[in-house]
Amino acid sequence: METLISSRQPQISFPIVHASDVAAARRAGQKLADGLGFDDVQAGRLAIVITEAATNILKHAGEGTLYIMRAQSGVQTPGVDVLGVDNGPGIADLASSLRDGFSTAGTAGTGLGALQRQSDEFDVWSMRGKGAAFFMRVWNSPAPPEPCGIEAAALLVPIAGEDDCGDGWAVACDAGGATLLGVDGLGHGPEAHKAAVAAVRALEDRPAAAPAGTVQAAHEALRVTRGAALSVARIDYGSDELRFAGIGNVAGVVCDGNTRRAMVSHNGIVGHNMRKVQEFTSACPPDALCILHSDGLQTQWDLGAYPGLSVRAPAIVAGILMRDFIRRRDDAMVLVARRRHGRRS
Repeated sequence: METLISSRQPQISFPIVHASDVAAARRAGQKLADGLGFDDVQAGRLAIVITEAATNILKHAGEGTLYIMRAQSGVQTPGVDVLGVDNGPGIADLASSLRDGFSTAGTAGTGLGALQRQSDEFDVWSMRGKGAAFFMRVWNSPAPPEPCGIEAAALLVPIAGEDDCGDGWAVACDAGGATLLGVDGLGHGPEAHKAAVAAVRALEDRPAAAPAGTVQAAHEALRVTRGAALSVARIDYGSDELRFAGIGNVAGVVCDGNTRRAMVSHNGIVGHNMRKVQEFTSACPPDALCILHSDGLQTQWDLGAYPGLSVRAPAIVAGILMRDFIRRRDDAMVLVARRRHGRRS
């Protein structure tokens, strides 16, 4: 069975700098939950998660960002993902902080414990001096098993002053593997957004196609747009390999333990002057990360500088990369996918 998630699903980003931002984020989460058919109990749980996550940012970091989006999972059961990221002092004793009654801010100490209790899925990363990131997922009913052999998450941030993001992403899964797509529409604003949507639709139309075939299909679809940079990666579960085809400057990287392999893209603009499409192959065993990102993020990131981050939820990895390496003079996109293999510890 084919499953697909993409940037065509809404994502809301809230800077958390004042107490009023907590209420605004909670209202947006409630609106999303209503649209997904959450009952009162599940909607209430989500409201607690958003409130505690945003309040935790204010109390312990002073400011940060909260992302709220439809669950980035291929299951049919609707859910909501909440990601909180800050650049505060970090959490000195994470295990103690997750216990009710423990506090470093003179409060009741129920915030982090409430996040864990009220979430169906929960993960956290923190490092002294490098802030913290919390990921929470709330389903509107018991969720079935994941149908895909990867877990994936992505973030989009449009350039300041624009509502539409010219970057985009998509993930298609089937029994044999998963295909990842990252696209950067030329320029920014509505026209760049149209190009990105056209590229995502090319994968929707051919979810099992080889990377080179998807790029070629997108090239035809984008002829009526301003064009885009595009990268497509196919993870094959049977061979533990990743096949990659890229045109332009959407980076593709495989991180496996201490090894980082950057994939090769050719010059050109998909939809206009694309001359050569070539696939390259890399090992991609279970637990490896595949990361695609637009040039809205700097390329000099190193997950080794963040001990323990590479084994956390992909949403947390994406959040820290976006926090620390966004250029802020263009649209930005980062997509992180991990081959499933057991549980995180």
